[in-house]
Amino acid sequence: MILGALWTIPGNDVFPVEAIGAHVFNALAGFVLAAVFLVCGLLYGPAAKPGEVEWVSTLSLSVYVLVAAFLVLTTREDSVAFAAFVILTAATVAIAWRSEAATGAVPVAAVLAIAVMADWAVPMNLSNLIASAGPAAPAIADPQRYNYGSHLLLAAAWAAMFGVTGFVVQGRSTRPLAPMLWAACAVVVPLAMLIALYYRIAGLDRSLPFAGLALLLAAIFAVATEALVQRAPRPGLPAASAIFATGTLAGLALALTFALEKGWLTIALALMAPAAAWVSEKRPLLALGWVAAVMVAVTLARIGYEPRIVGTELGTTPIFNWLLYGYGVPALSFWAAGWLLRRHGDDLPARIADAGAILFTVLLVILEIRHYITGGDIYQPVSEITETALDVNAGLALTIALERIRGRTGSIVHNVGALLVAALTLCVIVFDLIIAVGPRFNDNPVGGIFFNIILLAYGLPAVLAIILALIARATRPMPYRVVAASTAAILALFYLTLEVRRFFHGEILSGPTSDAEQYCYSTAWLAFGIALLAVGFFLRSQPARLLALGVITLTIAKVFIVDTASISGIYRALSVIGLGIVLLGIGWLYQRLLYPRRRPAGVAASGEQGAGGPL
Repeated sequence: MILGALWTIPGNDVFPVEAIGAHVFNALAGFVLAAVFLVCGLLYGPAAKPGEVEWVSTLSLSVYVLVAAFLVLTTREDSVAFAAFVILTAATVAIAWRSEAATGAVPVAAVLAIAVMADWAVPMNLSNLIASAGPAAPAIADPQRYNYGSHLLLAAAWAAMFGVTGFVVQGRSTRPLAPMLWAACAVVVPLAMLIALYYRIAGLDRSLPFAGLALLLAAIFAVATEALVQRAPRPGLPAASAIFATGTLAGLALALTFALEKGWLTIALALMAPAAAWVSEKRPLLALGWVAAVMVAVTLARIGYEPRIVGTELGTTPIFNWLLYGYGVPALSFWAAGWLLRRHGDDLPARIADAGAILFTVLLVILEIRHYITGGDIYQPVSEITETALDVNAGLALTIALERIRGRTGSIVHNVGALLVAALTLCVIVFDLIIAVGPRFNDNPVGGIFFNIILLAYGLPAVLAIILALIARATRPMPYRVVAASTAAILALFYLTLEVRRFFHGEILSGPTSDAEQYCYSTAWLAFGIALLAVGFFLRSQPARLLALGVITLTIAKVFIVDTASISGIYRALSVIGLGIVLLGIGWLYQRLLYPRRRPAGVAASGEQGAGGPL
């Protein structure tokens, strides 16, 4: 068989191939001899074991089908070679129908038929569909016409042959491999034939006829799925049912792809995920969960190709634009798909759906913010403090929401997603709000006295960070809570400092610092430290008390290093005296509340005896 296949190569390096008849006869004769003498359980071959797919029987037929396909491709679809290939594919299906030992040759014939159809289908464009030149014929030549009716007929014949036999053969085998191979060919070949013809004829443009054909295939596969589910249990039948169900959803996806474009296609593909998850509840087929996961990946690839969903037609309307629909609907779809799949177990498809839901939710929020800041052009290179502030608030809010969801679901995806969003938000806070605070504010107006960009960039994030720390008290380890509380304290310090500067300098914060302003910094820091200490005592939170002591220590360092050197007069005296009084009060508070003095046992006993008398 190997030598016979290699004998086909000589003479095929030139066009036209002169010995095509000899090569075709070689392929046909070799196929017949292999079928007669080598295929188990057919004519004169060895006895076949029930349900077994035997590799020699499979290989002997596959080699000569491959030779015929090679002749078709190298001779540029010669009619003799093509006829021989069609005969051998049909003969392969017939032999495999008669003998299960040769079933492995069916997928080989199916793949080669798909390859030949993709190569043989005539490319076509809209210019081939115009009317004849008519009176202008002498000046304007008619474009070349293509007759693709035979292509459609052959594709329909191949699809029907593999599809019908792949369905009818179900339930005959005593082992699962053969039914699974038949079912895979029954689903893949019709879909692949449709895709090949769509690519060659419609040129990837919208085509309602092809969408109708895809919808028809989906309906046929759905009927096949229901019929197989209703049958008595047989080896391989559940897997075959899942394959036909997968074909149903694939047909629907192709119908949407052929009929829709841009934003509507993104929405339609995303809605396939919860649909597959819902069907998996009604028909518990394992493959349907993976179909939902695949639709998540397909939707992600779609937005990766065009993040703006509809390209330049995105518009400038804040929030209510195609970003809301193109990312919001997929996010809701994947949340629903993850919830449905998790009802049967937290497996990999459910986790993929949950991960897609988190990703699309984050992308929706970030891109809507960027769309609002840039006026509609999300690719515009803009680096404004407003965008950073909105991103930080959104990141902290998403982290809080994911922490709440994680507490209810216990999903590792929600856990990792919350940690990733929190870590990315922390990086933005450190590098964009803290390290780059000077260049951000010195020459840019900040707005009103209280309702300004300082409140948006530091005040609200500080509140959200402390809420996150409170939520994490019972669910996260101590280091996580310390980081959250420390972030809140640092943001609050920056907010107070910048607000004081706004009060003294106006909307533009640049300029020299006066003694009164320097004194107000110390006062604001010290008041914040006292308030934080009170919160720590009230909540019995050691991290809050430690942060309060850190703020007070920073204030002490500022008073003795900065204030005593840079300010003079009454402000220096008030700064030192006020700090001393506060420190005495804090020491008394610690002594009374945390370390109360205990009376000696003897004194306590004598006091009780004197009060009550001897018993």
